[in-house]
Parts: sequence; structure tokens; C-alpha cells
Amino acid sequence: MPAENLTRAEAAERAGIVSVESYNVDLDLTTGPTTFSSHTVITFGATAGASTFIDLIASEVGKVVLNGEELDPAAVYAESRIALDNLAENNVLEVTATCNYMNTGEGLHRFVDPVDGEAYLYSQFEVPDSRRMFTVFEQPDLKATFQFTVTAPKYWEVVSNQPTPEPVAAGEDSATWTFEPTPRISSYITALVAGPYDVKRSELTSSDGRVIPLGVFCRKSLAEYMDEDYIFEKTRQGFEFFEAQFDYPYPFDKYDQLFVPEYNAGAMENAGAVTFTETYVFRSKVTDAIKERRVVTILHELAHMWFGDLVTMKWWNDLWLNESFAEWASTLATAEATEWKEAWTTFNAMEKTWAYRQDQLPSTHPIVATINDLEDVYVNFDGITYAKGGSVLKQLVAWVGLEQFMKGVSAYFKKHAHGNTELADLMTELEITSGRELSSWTKLWLETAGVNTLRPTIEVDADGVITAFGVEQSATEEYPTIRPHRMAIGFYNFDDEGALVRTKRVELDVDGVHTDVPELVGIARPALVLLNDDDLAYAKIRLDEESLDVAQSSLSDIKDPLARSLVWAAIWDATRDAELPASDYVALVLNHIAPETESTTLRTTLGQLVQSAHYYVAPERRKSATQLVGEGLWQLAQNAEPASDAQFQFVKFFATTPSTDEHAEVLAGLLDGSVALEGLVIDTDLRWELLQGLVLLGKAGETEIAAALEADNTASGQQAAANARATVPTAEAKREAFDSLVARDDAPNAIVRAVGVGVNHVNDASLLSPLVEPYFESLNRLWKERSYHMASQIITGLYPSPLANEELRAASQQWLDTNPDAAPALRRVIVECLAGVERAIKVAAADI
Repeated sequence: MPAENLTRAEAAERAGIVSVESYNVDLDLTTGPTTFSSHTVITFGATAGASTFIDLIASEVGKVVLNGEELDPAAVYAESRIALDNLAENNVLEVTATCNYMNTGEGLHRFVDPVDGEAYLYSQFEVPDSRRMFTVFEQPDLKATFQFTVTAPKYWEVVSNQPTPEPVAAGEDSATWTFEPTPRISSYITALVAGPYDVKRSELTSSDGRVIPLGVFCRKSLAEYMDEDYIFEKTRQGFEFFEAQFDYPYPFDKYDQLFVPEYNAGAMENAGAVTFTETYVFRSKVTDAIKERRVVTILHELAHMWFGDLVTMKWWNDLWLNESFAEWASTLATAEATEWKEAWTTFNAMEKTWAYRQDQLPSTHPIVATINDLEDVYVNFDGITYAKGGSVLKQLVAWVGLEQFMKGVSAYFKKHAHGNTELADLMTELEITSGRELSSWTKLWLETAGVNTLRPTIEVDADGVITAFGVEQSATEEYPTIRPHRMAIGFYNFDDEGALVRTKRVELDVDGVHTDVPELVGIARPALVLLNDDDLAYAKIRLDEESLDVAQSSLSDIKDPLARSLVWAAIWDATRDAELPASDYVALVLNHIAPETESTTLRTTLGQLVQSAHYYVAPERRKSATQLVGEGLWQLAQNAEPASDAQFQFVKFFATTPSTDEHAEVLAGLLDGSVALEGLVIDTDLRWELLQGLVLLGKAGETEIAAALEADNTASGQQAAANARATVPTAEAKREAFDSLVARDDAPNAIVRAVGVGVNHVNDASLLSPLVEPYFESLNRLWKERSYHMASQIITGLYPSPLANEELRAASQQWLDTNPDAAPALRRVIVECLAGVERAIKVAAADI
């Protein structure tokens, strides 16, 4: 991987030499199953006499011609770069190469559907992988037009950034598609998707009167499950919302949404050709949380058409702004333009939880991170980039006002359309529209790391009337910044029906280590005091002692979903910080989760329940805690409303954490029909989850897995089977699964993910002890030999975190101590894994 790196200094130097006009890319996808032909003609200006390089990752470079002079590929091509010397003021470069299809979700990925044997291709270029498909100046500020010409089997659909043209015959079985040039865009948002995809089409009218063609694509074997009408509906709602809010019409000519296999992320904002993980094509029942997340993702990618695609960061240090804006804007659009009105509750339960967790790791960093090279991008493409950034943008909007914020964003789009910007360009517009000075805000919030903790201080008299109220703010020793927070304080009391409802709200600016709140003096102390009510601020919050007592007895009585989510989060955060016993958290969840109405809150909290039982409860009580959780989940499932989302989630989580023979009997009964819950359908995906639970207990094995795979020999079925085989609770099965990823390199990315989950799915963590030594021995080799994504996925997935003991802590620290020169991104993976072990040890020690 180091040979494929690019530094910021190199990029800046190259941008000072080169200005790119156009790319003409000719691809032949009919040359075989492993490689394709790539021919690129680049027209660009340069400083006369200067030297630079252009990027390409290819198995063979056949021809390089610069300004009519043929160059020796062996002399000019090395380590992903083609050297370009003695440039003219105006240049034409022609490169012919043979490039590899990938099975890693990077570059041009090729997948063969086990259902019908058809091949499906899609591109994924962020951060630096368009160079795996064509020759390119691979950096975001060298925008150009791109014209793609593609030869492929004539029955395929071929999709790129521009509308798909009529194909022209290119032989008996092939055709050629010649696309119109794109507007000026960055290389990482170009796209190619090709194969016998099923397509549904529609259209909408943009705010400027243009008719925008719409397409929804998926593999033919999934077409029966595609709910394209719903996708089109959310897309139309998003278009109307964003065009009105941004006061800028959609900037491209069409909008295709393509659901593709073995995808590494949720989606990618290719201009006019957005790719999504096909797990968003629901072949079986999914939770409402997943349904809502799909809507947020659709709107996230649509927001990128303006913020990221129309106006693009100059360098990757502002990647956070692209992603944070899209995360914030998509949540706003989901809440205001769709039926998912509690999207901000979801944001709190999922995004904020992710952000706070990431921001407390040793690897945390400022939102505006130092990005010296591409490896730094990999290192910092994380929960700070997405979730904390989105949270802090929400804080900024509260600081300047939504109307003023949107006016500033609109001015930013109009001023910088089709160009590249830096953070200061946006802040300039926001200062103009809001009248706020934002440089100090930027420094405190965007250029420093860490999360603050806010605690209420309350004094009352003998009658329970508040005589003093303040907010204490603290920070860690490592990241001591004290920040300004725009936030609200809510008072909650029981109403006549026993619900905890808000009876008073005060919104204020909190700054410094102590902020007095005189507005609350003279008021009777409520049952529960909630800092950061409405979740405006980015900060950990604590409950005072009396409010904590009320929450532990009456959390499920809090009527407002967002307030309830904030209290769930506050108690979980205190548990993770070893301030509350993990066993108490397990009891709290089992006592109060049944009435929870918000699917993502339910999903997040149940995940934390299982994590507590397996990692955070004192080791001597983990077996009994796991048994208690299994029994509690099954009881909750039996008591839940038939066919409800809650019933479905309780069963799913029960299937992941069985630990007794009685649990096995229930799982087997659900599979064979002898045990049934009214309204619960045992569909294909749930059947796999129940089987994996039986495998975990040693009550099913290869015979049952093979039979299930024969019944569901699909891509999803193969992944589920790989998970199940890696779950088999023997040291031999764990080692075999481990070797399938470490000793061999033929597994595609989706199978790698599934195997990693299965290896670490254990009730007896000691099964993983024999893997500790070979794991650490393999790290440097894996990092050297595999692509970034595959290496990081294998290393993260196989880290034996369920051990969570002193031996694993020591082995992790020893590797870090003896490998100080390992790649920063690799060291970061181990640092973060080690931090999880150390936190588990600390929290478990406090479970007394």
C-alpha cells in the first residue's frame, strides 16, 4: 500500500503545475473474467517544461504516448505512477492498459450471482480508486470533464454519470455505449455500473423546469423484492426539500440509484449514479430501524449532489465537511419531508452514540484533521468525520439559526459551483448571513478533539424549591478544551396518567467550567432534570442523583421519544465510564425496554445490553448475566405485540445470545414450527439467524448449514453460511475460519465480513485464545499484501475482542511496542481494539 500513497504536498505541487481539461476513457469489458482493457486520453494544461506524474494501478501498461511521442512503459510506469517529463503548455496523454477486476469492493468490482451465473460490475472510487479503472490525476481539486465509452455484452445495462445513450453494435454479442461528457467533476465521483441489472424508471420535474430521469437498479435475482415506488417517493421528497432549502436546482442531468452486491459502505455519492449496498433491497423482514436508515441514506447521498459533487473539497482534510453536512441535512430532510418524523431521535440513538464512542478512543482527532497523505484519509474516515461532524453542525445551526444557515449554504453553492473549496469558504458565507463571528467557534469545535461532560448542580431548600442551579463542564486531561454549547434544560414531572412529561424548558448558552442558570431558581425541583434537552449540543451528559433514581425506576414512563433516548444514552455512557455497575444497566434495560417505541433506540439499546452481558459485567457473573439476558429477551418477545417491530427485534437479539439448552429448544422449535409466536414469520434471513444461534450452542453444524445453503444458495445465503461455519464452537473451526482469511486471499469482501463476525461469535471466549499469537504474527504481512480495505477489515474482524482479558491487553500492547514503524492506519486499528479491551477490564472491575 505505501507505493500507492499520495501526499498532500505532492498533490498541491501537481495542482500548481497541471490544469485538466478532459478525459476520454474507453473501456472494453468483454476481454475475460479477470481483466479489462482501459484506454484513456487526457487533455491538460501544464507549466511548460515541468515534470509531474499521473496515477494508474494496472496489471499491464501497453502504451504511453505524450504529445505524440511514444514512451517506454517500463521506463515511465512504476508503483501506480506514470512519470510525465518536459510537459508542454497544452498536452495530450494517451495510455492503454490492462486493469484488474476487484473482489474487494474497491475500483471496478466484479461479482458473479450464484443464482443465475451472471456477472455484475460496479465502481467504487472514494478515496483513490478511479486509478484502478483508468489513468487519472487522482486528487479532488483537479476537476475535469469525463467522457466514457464502454464496450460490453449487448444485453447488459451500462450506467455512468451521464444519461445512458443508445448502444451501437460492436460484434455479434457486444455493443458500445458512448456517453456524453460530464460537467466538471472530481474523479472520485465518476462511476460505471454494468451488467444485466433489472431497472425501473421514472422521472421528476426539477425546480428549474427540467425533467430529471430517475432509475432504480438491482440484480435480476433480487428484482422481485425491489420496492422502487417507495424509493422514487423518497427521492421526490428529497429533491423538493433540498431544492427549496438550498435555493439551487439539482445540478446534474439524471439521477440513478443502483443497489449493488458486496458493497463496503452504505452508499456512494457518484454524480447522478449513486450506488447503494443491496442489503437495502429487503428480501426478508427488516427492522423499522433499517427501513428508516435506508431513507436517511437515500437523502444523504442526494444532499451530496450539491455538497460534495457540485462544490467539492480541495483536499481530503475537508472530507468531514462533505460527510457531516450530508449526515445533518439528510436527518433534517427525513424529519421534515418524510413520514419518519422522529429522525432526530434516531440521530441521537445511533449517530451520537457512535460519535461519543469514537471521540473517547485514543485515536480521536479534531474534526478538521491533519491529512498529510492518503493513508491519513483512511485513518480519519471514521465516526468523527461523519457522526461528530454532523452533531457539531447541528450545534452550529442552533448557534446561527436554521434560516441563516441555509441562506449561507445557498450563497456558497452559487459562488463556488463546479469548483473546489476549503472550510473558510463556507464559514465566510455563514458569517455574512448570520452576523456571528465564527472563527473562535471554528477553533474550539473543529480544531480540537475530545468530548465535554455536562453535569447539573442543584441546591434546594427544605420545601424542595431550587435556590441555585448551575451546569458544570469538564474535559479530559488529554483533551482539556472547554467549549461553548447552545443547549436546553428540561424539567420533567409525572402527569395525572403517570407519564413523565416536560413541564419547563430553558434554552441558553453554556460556556466555561461553570454556568449559572438563574432562570431556574425559585422553581420547585422536578422529578427529573435533563441537560441537553432536544439534543442541540454535542456533549456527554450526566443525571444528578435524584434524577438518576427516577430514571432507573421510571425511564420507560418518559413520554417524549427524544428525551427518553437522551436518558438511555446518559445511563449507558455512565456505565461505559465505570460510574454505574454494568449489572445494573442489564437490569435497567430488561425492566424498561418493552414499551420503547423507537426502533433505532430499541436496536441500539439491545446491542448495548448484549455488550454489557458479554464484556462489561464482572467476569464471574458473565455466564449468569448472559443467561439472564437470553431468558429476558425471550420473555419480552412472548409478551410483545404480535407482528410488531419490538417482537421481531427481541427474537433477533435472542437468536444472537442463547446460552442454555432451554434456549436451544426454543430456537429449534421456532425453526421447525413447534414453537410459534403470533405474528412472527420465520422468513429466510431470520431462519439463518436462528440456525446460527443453534450453531453457537453446538446444537447444529455442517449438516444443517449445508442444507440451509442448498435451500438458499444466494449471495446472502453464502454469507450467512460462512458466518455459521465460523461460529461453530470448536477451536478447530475457529482456526479454519481464521486461516480462510489469513492464509488465503480468495475470499471476497462480503465473505470476509461474515467470517469475522462468526469467529468472534462465542459463548466461551477461551476458544479464541489459540488465535492470539497467529493473529499478531500476521498483521504486517496482511497490511503489506492486501488492499487497504481488505487488510483493515480482516484485522478488525479477527481481533479476538471477546477475550477482553489481561492476556489480550498485554499481547496488543506488546505488538504496538515492537512495531513502532508500522503504518499509522494499521497501528490505529490495534490501538482502538486495545482501547476496547482496556475499557472492558475497567468497567468489569467496577461491576460490584
